[in-house]
Amino acid sequence: REGADWIDVGGESTRPGSKTVPAEVELQRVLPVIRGLRRKRPLLPISIDTTKAEVAEQAVGAGACIINDVSGLRFDARIAEVARRHKTPLILMHMRGRPETMQRGPFARSIWKSLHQGLRWSVGKALEARVRRSQLILDPGLGFGKTRRQNFEILAHLERLAAFGLPVLVGTSRKSFVQAVVAGEGLEPRRKSASHPWRLTSGGKAGAAASLEIKIGDSAAVALSILAGAHIVRVHDVAAVIPAVRMADAVLAAR
Repeated sequence: REGADWIDVGGESTRPGSKTVPAEVELQRVLPVIRGLRRKRPLLPISIDTTKAEVAEQAVGAGACIINDVSGLRFDARIAEVARRHKTPLILMHMRGRPETMQRGPFARSIWKSLHQGLRWSVGKALEARVRRSQLILDPGLGFGKTRRQNFEILAHLERLAAFGLPVLVGTSRKSFVQAVVAGEGLEPRRKSASHPWRLTSGGKAGAAASLEIKIGDSAAVALSILAGAHIVRVHDVAAVIPAVRMADAVLAAR
């Protein structure tokens, strides 16, 4: 209703420090949601956010038509086979490590070298499984095993991903690196610990004021992502971000 083009459904948290859950638990969480969405909105595209082939298979059977794998086929390469058989688009994200430990380091010395090597591996794995290249979408994985500065380095040079010749999805929504910069921390964290992501609400602001700043920061990050070359943006507060999307699209149209 707010203007999203599709809904991404996930039953397992991938935030820093989160732990994996069994496939049965994930299925119990996502299948009723996918079936409910499919009944209410028959034509609405739905993606399943999972790293497990079993979950992807059953989710597609329930009505999902896109597979979003944040591991880029590293956790379960059989996801590529599910995408091939059902001819679904397949989102391949770059992540260093696993969600439980990815923000503890060590971090890549060259984030672009890591990014290109990682995405090249994922694309190759998908093509080996006979997934069509036209089914693939790439996600640089902002916030997944990157330092704050590295996340902004990726956004600053997002056009480098054009070398793959594939659509690019970017997710900046509610990420701690965006919240920290919006609150004035800059590119370098003031705290030494990277295992506990910084949150805007911990800086003294709370409630409506913090929520508004988060939405403004998210909108700015989305607009910058689109201008830098993102074809798809994954967000939480759709209504708040739509004006920024429209402004970025207008600038691109004028360009």
